[in-house]
Amino acid sequence: MIPSWKNLTVQPEPRTRYYLNPARIVWQSAEPGAVLERPELLLSGRDGQSLLSAAMDQVCIVSHKGSAPGFLLDFGTELHGGVQICIVGGSNKERRTARFRVRFGESAMEAMSELGGVTNATNNHAVRDGIFEVSFMGAEEIGNSGFRFVRIDFLDEGHFVQLLSVRAVAVMHDAEYKGSFRCNDGLLNRVWDTGAYTVHLNMQDYLWDGIKRDRLVWTGDMHPETSTLQAVFGYHEVVPRSLDFIRNESPLPGWMTTFPTYSIWWVLIHHDWYMHNGDLSYLLEQRAYMTGLLRQLAGCIREDGTVDIPNPFLDWPSSTNPEGVRAGAHALFIWCMEAGVKLCGWMDEPETAELCRRSAAKLRTVTPGHNKSKQAAALMALVGLLDSGKTNDEVIAPDSPKGYSTFYGYYILKARGEAGDIRGSLDSIRSYWGGMLSLGATTFWEDFDIGWLENAARIDELTPAGKVDVHGSYGGYCYQGYRHSLCHGWASGPTAWLSEYVLGIRPVEPGCRTIRVAPRLGDLEWAEGTFPTPHGIVRVKHTKQPDGSVRSEIEAPEGVTVLRG
Repeated sequence: MIPSWKNLTVQPEPRTRYYLNPARIVWQSAEPGAVLERPELLLSGRDGQSLLSAAMDQVCIVSHKGSAPGFLLDFGTELHGGVQICIVGGSNKERRTARFRVRFGESAMEAMSELGGVTNATNNHAVRDGIFEVSFMGAEEIGNSGFRFVRIDFLDEGHFVQLLSVRAVAVMHDAEYKGSFRCNDGLLNRVWDTGAYTVHLNMQDYLWDGIKRDRLVWTGDMHPETSTLQAVFGYHEVVPRSLDFIRNESPLPGWMTTFPTYSIWWVLIHHDWYMHNGDLSYLLEQRAYMTGLLRQLAGCIREDGTVDIPNPFLDWPSSTNPEGVRAGAHALFIWCMEAGVKLCGWMDEPETAELCRRSAAKLRTVTPGHNKSKQAAALMALVGLLDSGKTNDEVIAPDSPKGYSTFYGYYILKARGEAGDIRGSLDSIRSYWGGMLSLGATTFWEDFDIGWLENAARIDELTPAGKVDVHGSYGGYCYQGYRHSLCHGWASGPTAWLSEYVLGIRPVEPGCRTIRVAPRLGDLEWAEGTFPTPHGIVRVKHTKQPDGSVRSEIEAPEGVTVLRG
């Protein structure tokens, strides 16, 4: 402890800061009076240390001679943080500062946009468009958002400034990628990596939904993220910190974020977290809230086995199908009650366990109609209310991935996996999540529709005439236009799915004391990877043989029992 801080409340920063130089200049102003000299020097890798003076030919000179000069930088990948602007000096000797307008964008077009209007650029959750001052002989760090692109305009009319460097300041946890996935299909490898990186960026003070917008703890959206996090990083403190935060902010009898289904996801995440990590002491810290919540949820089940809850909700794309939402919520109640039986067994709460058991049985006497909702049908198949094969053939597979959502796409894939349709699942991953990659994505998006690919411009270019600006033109509900997050953890599901269904690795006992390895390669020739457990890393390699069988090589650390098939 620093001696002078001993009487202060100090919170250490668990994250790491990185500085990244821009990869390219996408655009620069060309109007008369907007002068940029040697902007290529911004790509030369200089750091953020300013100088007392510099020769004019050694710096980028930015001159406002009637028009504000500006440029658009691409940092090559989605980042969380801000930007550092370093200047030497300039012509405004009276103020000895320079004013810049700085605009962050997850797409090139967002960084070029004005606030508001039909494309809906905003400063919601994080200021991504503002005016800032930078001191001569100094460097200022600006912004705290999700971005890949930064547009900078010099605003001091009649003056010039010597610009030394512009660097991204990336803030994230220095987390080791313990899990991995590789196969003979390079696109699937990119999808796995992109989902892992999407979640990594959202591991901030807490586990967020998005790093530009929705910088909040949304338990109802978190399950795909925690599933991916477990497959990639194993244990990380950001998960229990987030689960405890939302628990403390949601005292019973309230619901998390007003949605009973979001409270259900809190239960389900705890189940999966304990199965992976086996930390009984942490689970027991949840005993009072967990049992109270389970009893409260059981109280929402009518005598006829139907569910009576306020604000039934799955995800936004399914919200226009209330019959499907009710069916999906019914399936979530079954999933929750059956997880509750196991959780209460581990916590030695037999009375609540029995209540959950009876509640699940009562719920299973009812099979609500899903009204062709892929989301609802997937959940119903996963809990065994519907036959998985028939549901896949009649509801999920037709026209796939049409009707997918980036959040519930994970459960649609899981339902298809349980039906044995690995080939169909892989094809959906290639076309749906691969579709985002084909448009220049480096992280997965809050929303995506396969129809958006038609005549679409890439997000890493300024939209050419005759093409569609995907980011500014699409998106619904609360994520229209540029408000739409292009780095949303709920969209990472294929990463967890590829580890679980293709590599075939699933915990069977809490703490991964026993795991099952049952690979299903679909149309792949081989797949290999690693999976983190509390005991160490599991390594697998699966190779398809000429007769169609799969030969598996498995290495497991001491303390892990492996069941095959």
